[in-house]
Amino acid sequence: MSYATPSDPSWPAPSERKGPDVAVTHPNRDKAEVRATRATVILLLLLSACLVLLIAIAGWKLLSGAMPVQLAFVAIYLALAFYALRWNRGVLPVGAALAVLLTVFALVAGPSWFDRDKAGLAAPSLLNAELLGLLTLLVVPLQILLIVFTLRGFSQGWNVELEQRA
Repeated sequence: MSYATPSDPSWPAPSERKGPDVAVTHPNRDKAEVRATRATVILLLLLSACLVLLIAIAGWKLLSGAMPVQLAFVAIYLALAFYALRWNRGVLPVGAALAVLLTVFALVAGPSWFDRDKAGLAAPSLLNAELLGLLTLLVVPLQILLIVFTLRGFSQGWNVELEQRA
C-alpha cells in the first residue's frame, strides 16, 4: 500500500485542501507576551531608523561616502517594522542580522566623531561632533536590545497556524 506525500502529483494543492468550512487560526498571536514582544520589536526598529536618520542628517556633509548605507538601513528598518506589524516572522532573523551589522558599524564609527575636535578636521554643521559620537554609540545598546527581542520573537512561533473545521 502506498501513501500520497506532498511531493506526489496526486497530493492536493493547499488551496484544494482548505474548504469553506476550514478556518486558519494563529494561537500564539493572542498571547500578551507575544503581542508585547512584537510591539517592542516594532518600537526598536522605528527608534533605530530614526536615530540612524538623525545621525545621517546631522553629519550629512561629512558622511558623503556612507550616506547610501545609512539611508538603506533606514529604509530597510522601516520596511521590517511594517512587516513585523503584519506578523511576518521572516523579518525577525533578518532584523537580528542587520542589527549585528549596524552594531559593528556604530562601534567603529562612534569614536571617530570624538576625534573631530583636532585641527584640520571639518566639524559637522547641524550638531556638534561630541553629540554625534554619543548618538552613534547609543545605537549599540539599541541594536543589542533589538537582537534580543527579535530572537525572542522568533522563538515564540508567530507563524504557527492551526486549521479548524467550522
